[in-house]
Amino acid sequence: MQRFRLMNFYSALLVFLMIVVITSIAWFRRLVGGAEPIAAGAPIAAMATTQPATQPTSSPAPAAEGVKISIDNFAFKPKEVSIPVGGTVTWVNRDDVPHTATSAGELTVFDSKALDTDDKFSFTFTKPGTYKYYCKVHTHMTGTVVVK
Repeated sequence: MQRFRLMNFYSALLVFLMIVVITSIAWFRRLVGGAEPIAAGAPIAAMATTQPATQPTSSPAPAAEGVKISIDNFAFKPKEVSIPVGGTVTWVNRDDVPHTATSAGELTVFDSKALDTDDKFSFTFTKPGTYKYYCKVHTHMTGTVVVK
C-alpha cells in the first residue's frame, strides 16, 4: 500500500513538472517573439511622455554622445540618464535572466526584445523629450532617458 501511494505521488509530481516546463517554454517563446502591446490605461502606459524617435541602431555612438545602462540585479543602472539629441543609449544585460528595454506608453518607440546575459541593445534618440521605459518581463524595473 505504501509503495502504491509513493508511485501516485511521483506520478503527480511528474505531471506537475511537465506542466511547468511546457508553460515556461510557451511563455519564453511569446517573450522572444514579441508580446502583445500593453493595453491603454494600464499602469505602465501612464508613465510615458515620449515623442517619436528613430529606429534602433546596431552600433554604439561615439563615447561623447553615447551612454551605457547596465541591467544588473533586476535594475537599470543608472535609473535616469540625460543625453543630447542624436545621442545613443546602449543597454547591457548583466543578469542571468532575460530582460528588455521597452519604451512605456501607447506608442512603442523602442523595444529591445529579450536580452540574454551580456546581450546589448542600442537606440539613437533624434528628438528631445522624456522617454520612460521598463522591462516587459519584470515590469517593476523602470528607467528614464531625458533627451535635450
